[in-house]
Amino acid sequence: MDIIISNSSGVPIYEQIEEQIKNQIMTGELAEGEMLPSMRVLAKELKISIITTKRAYEDLERDGFIESVMGKGSFVKAVNTDIVRENLMFSIEELIDEAVDKAIIGKVTKDELKEMLDLLYEEKSKKKQHS
Repeated sequence: MDIIISNSSGVPIYEQIEEQIKNQIMTGELAEGEMLPSMRVLAKELKISIITTKRAYEDLERDGFIESVMGKGSFVKAVNTDIVRENLMFSIEELIDEAVDKAIIGKVTKDELKEMLDLLYEEKSKKKQHS
């Protein structure tokens, strides 16, 4: 399991861990039933606090991506990709709604907003392909 932590991203470390594990589960890099490293081992590998890895694992369990078995460890759960995608779509809609509100306040046109979205999407897609 590869996790890369960025101290300059502005995203909390536990969220970076969550997102990367979710992504690896959704893409099949982490298979159903696969055991994750213990919180202690992951914390040591990433040189971070065990409290941070505990928070990430608790959130992943709450969101239905992993399950923890007392004394055995944490394992990847079978994920209903349709439900996960629907949750992502809802989150995206909320963020776009906020962006549209700011655009209206700043008198940014719909075309300018679309252009920003296109540019950001292209830039991020290229970064994901190369990493």
